[in-house]
Amino acid sequence: MPDMMYLMSNLLAPLDNYNPYAIARFILLLVMLVASIVAIVIVLIQPGNSTGIDALGGSSETFFGKNKGRSFESKMKRWTVIALVVLAVLAVAFYILQIGVGA
Repeated sequence: MPDMMYLMSNLLAPLDNYNPYAIARFILLLVMLVASIVAIVIVLIQPGNSTGIDALGGSSETFFGKNKGRSFESKMKRWTVIALVVLAVLAVAFYILQIGVGA
């Protein structure tokens, strides 16, 4: 357990001097952590990708196939894209913030 305390003290050490860049980096890291966990959970909840072809080689027309835009699967795909775009934007912002501090 002392290793975890050492890790946390090193992670929070830049916040001791109230540097605005350090606080912004810490907040970005926390939001990125939440966004990545949300993306992982959403991907794990999604149903498998089916092609709509039955065992005899014909296509199966179902209610869900016709209304795919309003189905649970399409909503989960949309939320996956949103979560990953948020994560990507935050990663770029974090990188830019890191470059700005180093200069």
